[in-house]
Amino acid sequence: MAGEPQADCLFCKITAGEVPATVVRETATTIAFRDINPQAPTHVLVIPKAHYPDAGSLAAADPQLISDVLRETAEVAAEDKVVATGYRVVFNTGAGAGQTVFHVHAHVLGGRGLNWPPG
Repeated sequence: MAGEPQADCLFCKITAGEVPATVVRETATTIAFRDINPQAPTHVLVIPKAHYPDAGSLAAADPQLISDVLRETAEVAAEDKVVATGYRVVFNTGAGAGQTVFHVHAHVLGGRGLNWPPG
């Protein structure tokens, strides 16, 4: 069921404290942690504590929670001091787009030049 923790979800296990992560921020509804395979000096994942498979399903089910996730991306960027030089927020949706953990997560990337187009 959407919103409920999933036993086989890595990010649900991180949220529950069952899998270690380098947590940089935590709120009542979100958790932010460093990516284990960083693609930039700042590469932090911001996830809702509730389980939704992707950004679209979360936005449809709980607009306030997706807002919480986006607000935290800005807080992460500010704490990592990448706001002045710019940063990117990415939601991959589906395996074809590179999503490997099907628990919605925003990638916050910064600290180096980010070329366009991505990918």
